[in-house]
Amino acid sequence: MNITLIIAACLSAIASLLHIAIILGGAPWYRFFGAGEQMARAAEAGKIYPTVVTIGIALVLTLWAAYALAGAGATFGGIAQLPYLKFALICITIIYLLRGLAIIPLFVFAPHQVTPFLIWSSVICIGYGAVHVIGVYQVWDRL
Repeated sequence: MNITLIIAACLSAIASLLHIAIILGGAPWYRFFGAGEQMARAAEAGKIYPTVVTIGIALVLTLWAAYALAGAGATFGGIAQLPYLKFALICITIIYLLRGLAIIPLFVFAPHQVTPFLIWSSVICIGYGAVHVIGVYQVWDRL
């Protein structure tokens, strides 16, 4: 078992659970976590859109956690290995890193739009991506 990818899985799972908590917390949580006023107002109005989008993100993050666990060497109670494991881990890693680095053009071209939430979420995504890079590198030969 690769501990680095287990940590990566835990990070994605925590992010997934946080998204579920945001749904339960409602509009104030959408605002606090930087989802934007439009999402917060939609949640206040009882619209389903914020919930559907947030559940979708939580499900993707849960899938990413499962892929990191599979890459770490976890077996899922006899269930077959997840498909396209190497490709999926590469894509997940790239997505985390690109999401983290996406703030750079914003700093250059629209610095007035940079918020503390964007800075913190970018740092977190770069950290998640870095953990994935290390973990994938460590297990590369057996993927």
